[in-house]
Amino acid sequence: MASRKHARELALQSLFGVEVGHRPAEDMVVETCGTTDSEHRRFVHDLVTGTLDHATESDQAIMPLLDGWTIERLPTIDRLLLRMSVFELTYRETPAAVVINEAVDLAKKFSTDESPRFVNGVLSNVAKSLRPPRGLLT
Repeated sequence: MASRKHARELALQSLFGVEVGHRPAEDMVVETCGTTDSEHRRFVHDLVTGTLDHATESDQAIMPLLDGWTIERLPTIDRLLLRMSVFELTYRETPAAVVINEAVDLAKKFSTDESPRFVNGVLSNVAKSLRPPRGLLT
């Protein structure tokens, strides 16, 4: 049985194939999932299609946090990872800490040396804006 961590990695690989290889999302999910069980295949499919369907919305959440950069100038993996994570933060009930930690791990594995810190900072700020911390009312 595959883990959610592995499913997120497969989703990122699928998104990369769509973006760089100009391949259809459905084909990439089938190709990257291989023999992955159906529950995790559905999770990968949900992440891929949700990320693609909500890319513009995710970019709007990300862009104000880029501090002098544009979304297009980001490394492809970072851009896809941020979009996928913002989708998951927005539309799934996964705890923000889990989404951020998984994204940082994927950035360590697939992107530049600076990417984990950058991804962590951007996603932490997005998570705060989407899910304000609970506390005392003032």
